[in-house]
Amino acid sequence: MRAKKVVTMDGLPIENGAVAIDGNRITAVGPWTDLKSIGAAEIFDLGEIALLPGLINSHCHLDFTVLAGRLKPQRSFADWIRQIISARNELSSEDYLASISAGIAEARRWGTTSILNIESLPTLLSQMPRPSLRIGWFAELIDVQPRCSSEALVENTISFFEGKTDWLGGFGLGPHTPYTVSPELLRKAIAVAQRDNLRLTMHLAESAEEMQMFRDGCGPLFELLQGLGRSMEDCQAGKTPLAVALDHATLDERWVIAHLNELTEDDFERLARGPRFHIAHCPCSARYFQHQPFALRRLLDLGFNICLGTDSLASNSSLSLFAEMRALQHAHSWLEAQKILQMVTVNGARALGSESSLGRIRAGSYADLIAIPIEGGKDVYEQIIEFDQEVAWMLLDGQLCPKLR
Repeated sequence: MRAKKVVTMDGLPIENGAVAIDGNRITAVGPWTDLKSIGAAEIFDLGEIALLPGLINSHCHLDFTVLAGRLKPQRSFADWIRQIISARNELSSEDYLASISAGIAEARRWGTTSILNIESLPTLLSQMPRPSLRIGWFAELIDVQPRCSSEALVENTISFFEGKTDWLGGFGLGPHTPYTVSPELLRKAIAVAQRDNLRLTMHLAESAEEMQMFRDGCGPLFELLQGLGRSMEDCQAGKTPLAVALDHATLDERWVIAHLNELTEDDFERLARGPRFHIAHCPCSARYFQHQPFALRRLLDLGFNICLGTDSLASNSSLSLFAEMRALQHAHSWLEAQKILQMVTVNGARALGSESSLGRIRAGSYADLIAIPIEGGKDVYEQIIEFDQEVAWMLLDGQLCPKLR
């Protein structure tokens, strides 16, 4: 297929470029004049568009799509959690399945082909057909009010992954946060992830109330968790949320850590010494909650791989990664547009452990591609970030996706 520009994310964009595909893989990339002699069975000229890799959402809750517009902004993060708990209690399994389906459709409309999804009800995996997107299903683990042992909880959870080898994207484990996961459950999750070669994700240092809870032993989140029966022995020790997590786990390259908004100077010193994990920043959700400014420059300087996520429609107005890129650019105007696009392509693929097959247009990668219109004489990366329409053309795993509207 030919396009005005092929934005490979593997070098400069190719003018009048082309991509050859066989099955679900890209076999060649280059100028149209070079590739047209290959003699493909079908040749598509996509016209005056930019062809780029499908976008990768590194932190999302598809379960909460049904909550769009239903929750009121709260002054307290703990009060927002109470709203979530109350709203979820009213939802049936059918509601959740419909929510996931609607979330997938919403993400597709905005050019997302891969999602790291936090699945709060992994039992749903046995009730749904093979999804139409490349989704990494990370089963959420919580034991604030434990009903079984940590071992039973994790083993029961991963049983829902069985028999789905044809699903795109794979599976992982998501210990929720240091304030909802016991050290025992965290250790068991890590052990099973090592045994079964699974990746891990966790919410960490998201809000000021989380910092207040652990470091100061007080505040709205402290009171909420104490009221739910959580042991608060790990609070009032002067430790930050990051320090609590690092004391219980080695957060290495298998981990995608979401948020990381609340960091102290001691945290940065520890990050400079410690292992490197991946960080999923959610600009629009952070703006919704009015969190502390994300320390993007400092974390990049420390060598962390930063990718972008949308979080959920319970704290966002859409699942558009284009909107997330624009929000990031607005908050960090010094960052080049190309670097921002890397965060939803190359960096996201690296976070998922799929950098050899996703996030770039190159031979051997999956044929996950999207196309958007562009104009001549303007920087292509800036045009991509400015794009605010639904994506009309998508190829997923080598198959052309039908229009949703």
